[in-house]
Amino acid sequence: MNSDKAVTLNTNQSVEKQAESVISINNLQKSFGKLQVLSDASLNLYKGENLVVLGKSGTGKSVLIKCIVGLLNYDGGTIDVFGKNVKTLSRKELGELRQKVGFLFQSGALYDSMTVKQNLEFPLVRLKKDLSAEEREDKINEVLENVGLPNVKDKMPSELSGGMRKRISLARTIVVDPMIMLYDEPTTGLDPVTSDEISSLINDVQEKYKTSSIIITHDIKCALKTANRIIMLDAGSVYKEGTVKDFEDSDDPVIQAFFL
Repeated sequence: MNSDKAVTLNTNQSVEKQAESVISINNLQKSFGKLQVLSDASLNLYKGENLVVLGKSGTGKSVLIKCIVGLLNYDGGTIDVFGKNVKTLSRKELGELRQKVGFLFQSGALYDSMTVKQNLEFPLVRLKKDLSAEEREDKINEVLENVGLPNVKDKMPSELSGGMRKRISLARTIVVDPMIMLYDEPTTGLDPVTSDEISSLINDVQEKYKTSSIIITHDIKCALKTANRIIMLDAGSVYKEGTVKDFEDSDDPVIQAFFL
């Protein structure tokens, strides 16, 4: 794929503009021992879009986004984020890149020994050192309001429901103003109503924070609600790329297994 290609985003949220690539992945390969998880996978994430990556379990979806931020080393191919080759970055440069990329882990990964406020303060103290205590407080209040939980600052994660924990995890991710969001199965383990709320929240984050996002999911309702564009992985590479309508109208049995 050509990382310099300009496209018009097709979207459920009516985002219509020419967009530049913020992530370009070409011929990505990753194996664990003899098991090849990714083979020749290529894709672009364009500025301002929600890109949904679909696929069955074991097709390399989560592995792909972990390679983007250097949580996993890859065997071949290239990953460029904001025009920089991830594999050639120094440790310092990789740390600076990660400050621009928010990663919402499937588990949420909250610190159980900290209150909600302390969980949100932690990245601010580390990454936004120029903020005063009052400015940190304002920022925490802002993101809690934006995820719909303004009154839980003093609660412990164990006191929150699964959906609330997911919202707080998202608040902790966006509190440092990332330019890119990576969502790893954001609705897994949630009931249908809460899953729909989280999908709506992903769209809200895109609108309010102007993020570019990759959403890893096998939840078709989440995909349909959030996607500007969809890529399906199969056998470790891109099987199909297109709009929601392209996938809904497809008579390919592999596609239909998800969309019927």
